[in-house]
Amino acid sequence: MSTRTTLTSVTFTHPFTLSAVDGPQPAGTYRVVTEEEPLEGVSFGAYLRTATLLHLPAAPAPGQTRQVVPIDPDELSALLAVDKDQAALGV
Repeated sequence: MSTRTTLTSVTFTHPFTLSAVDGPQPAGTYRVVTEEEPLEGVSFGAYLRTATLLHLPAAPAPGQTRQVVPIDPDELSALLAVDKDQAALGV
């Protein structure tokens, strides 16, 4: 079974907090990796998401390594919506 991997990026204009990570994450552009597997036995092409990963931090300090954490796509969408609302309010 082959896996399809999609690379995208998201930009936060404000610091944000993830449920799976201690402490706030800085504003910046983050890489998101989505992995999907094809669904078998259907008459059309369809994929099932198996993992969504967020690369942290956006800009690591010198000597610091990046961390990759799994994230719920719904949590990511909610965080982006809050960030957009904060930007619209000028917070």
